[in-house]
Amino acid sequence: MAAFRGPEVWLWRWRRNPLRRRSDVLEAWIMLAAWALTVLGGAVTGLATMRAVEHGLAQQRAQWHAVPAQLTEDAPEAGAREQAGRVVWTKVRWTAPDGTPRSGRVRVYAGTSADTPVMVWTDPHGRLVTRPATVAVARLRASLMGAFGGAGAASVPFLTGRLLRGRLERRRMERWDEEWERIGPQWGRMTS
Repeated sequence: MAAFRGPEVWLWRWRRNPLRRRSDVLEAWIMLAAWALTVLGGAVTGLATMRAVEHGLAQQRAQWHAVPAQLTEDAPEAGAREQAGRVVWTKVRWTAPDGTPRSGRVRVYAGTSADTPVMVWTDPHGRLVTRPATVAVARLRASLMGAFGGAGAASVPFLTGRLLRGRLERRRMERWDEEWERIGPQWGRMTS
């Protein structure tokens, strides 16, 4: 189909031309709107997502703290087939900021004995949490989430524009077929 279109002329759908159809102008406006929404929507959504993720991770760094804890049981030993330095789950206890004793499960090296002091990360309520992301890791996560969020938001108007353009193209081809059915028999009489 592209071979029959001829050379591309910049903004041809908006220029005055006796062969220009209303569907050409409609297609031009649809594609302009789709591209504008794709670029602007993707950029705005990506930046907003990035800022939200960075803000959330910064809050975690500010609110989560390392507190001393003690193992309440021996960590299982590494077996003969398993490598030394393996990390296993075991029980631990610590004191929450309000003074209440807490317990939970954390990962420690295999073979660590009971009553060994370890550091655990807790939220302001004293619940166990993972270690918060560093500033560099937070920036990387925020950038990736912003890129994925922006790409996802940009894909909606882009795909919608492509679908509408395809529908307009099919409609033009159907009209062309109808006109050719009407004019085609007359064309044959002129050349004979």
